[in-house]
Amino acid sequence: MRRRVLGKTGIEVSELGLGGLFTSSLGPGYEQSKSVVQRAFDLGINFVDTAPAYANSEEVLGKILGEVTINEPLIMTTKFGGRPQPFDPRNKEQLMWSIEESLKLLKREVIDILIIHEPDRPQLYDWWTDPEEVHGPVLEVMDELKEDGVIRFTGLGGTTVTEMSHYVRSGKFDVLLTAFNYSALFREAENDLIPAALEQNMGIIIGSTLQQGGLGRRYDDVVRSKPAWMSKGRQQQFLAFYELLDDLGMPIVELCLRFSISNPDISTVLIGAKTAEQLEESVNAVNEGPLDIDVLGRIDEIAAMMPYRPFEEPQLLPMGKPYYGPGIANLGMGVQVGKLDLSEKG
Repeated sequence: MRRRVLGKTGIEVSELGLGGLFTSSLGPGYEQSKSVVQRAFDLGINFVDTAPAYANSEEVLGKILGEVTINEPLIMTTKFGGRPQPFDPRNKEQLMWSIEESLKLLKREVIDILIIHEPDRPQLYDWWTDPEEVHGPVLEVMDELKEDGVIRFTGLGGTTVTEMSHYVRSGKFDVLLTAFNYSALFREAENDLIPAALEQNMGIIIGSTLQQGGLGRRYDDVVRSKPAWMSKGRQQQFLAFYELLDDLGMPIVELCLRFSISNPDISTVLIGAKTAEQLEESVNAVNEGPLDIDVLGRIDEIAAMMPYRPFEEPQLLPMGKPYYGPGIANLGMGVQVGKLDLSEKG
């Protein structure tokens, strides 16, 4: 798989990275997750992202990494946020304990990139003592960890644009992970956030380029029926997008992944494959390379039909799923759920 430089870090990362959200109790089971990780390494993926808030992903990945064959140095990212409970993001002792726990669970001596998880959502984690100056105890802890060689680089991971752009422009971070706002149809990050990261020579990691499944397959019947949460404009946009797919004769996953890697400023794109087959589909798509300029032009026209999300549109598009009542349709990246059985039968 082709490599790209992760901004100022100088690290060379695969165009696709493995997101660890589903390598956990959210996924299909231990053995299947293990097969996904092994296949990822076999196909040339060298970048893995996880977080304490992704259920027990660190624990599962740590066990898997001790059992699979790794053919080259692995680049690993994890995050600050959500551990221990109750979590105080300004408690230095808690933050130090959290990184020690990450190292233990992942069975690593060094974390390549440590990311602050959702600093743009103070109702989730209130990191900053001074958000305008972008200051908080977490920065002091990260500087100490970097100086001691416990971590190599620092980053920000969020899902919004305006606040994240402000934090990025502080110049205090090496890497940006942004999710839900840069994909074939969702472009909120284009106008400010990605340019801000480029100004700082930050590596750029894209998460949820398939919109957490909303662009993972076609939902023609759902779109035509226009569920109550879907605006008329979004419906027309999806119909136009599906028409483009028909014209090209191209699967939706291939088009979406190739769109993301067509941007040379993107360092790596995370995929949350649940099966080895899904992973192989993604790798094969990316290996086809960037899209032709005329195809990119048509995608741009369709994206421009809805340059910003309609008011109250759910962040995770509930395509073909119940939306009203209990559910996770409006959750962000921070996820906390139960444990995955790590026994051989798990």
